[in-house]
Amino acid sequence: QVRLVESGGGSVQAGGSLRLSCAASGYNVRSYVMGWFRQAPGKEREGVGVIYNGGGSTVYADSERGRFTITQDSAKNTVYLQMNSLKPEDSAMYYCAAGRFASLVARQYNYWGQGTQVTVSS
Repeated sequence: QVRLVESGGGSVQAGGSLRLSCAASGYNVRSYVMGWFRQAPGKEREGVGVIYNGGGSTVYADSERGRFTITQDSAKNTVYLQMNSLKPEDSAMYYCAAGRFASLVARQYNYWGQGTQVTVSS
């Protein structure tokens, strides 16, 4: 049974950093595309970035490129999202997901975690 559990969210001031974790069980993260998504109230879920090819490749949404970094620790079966230079508009519920295609489109993913809240104050 595939299970994803996010952690690391919280409240931070603008310009600060957070590192989110996504612990996977029931499968090896190297065998799936792992994506990070976020959803703010009243908005659609949007892709932040993905890691694939066993952790060797990453793709980021334009607004996150240069500020966010996705890494993978295969020994811990965990994927991370390092977020720097946070802005108030980054506030959202952040989700990790597992799928078969390196896509920033949420419907391409089969398995989802429960999410972790990130709040950035100005």
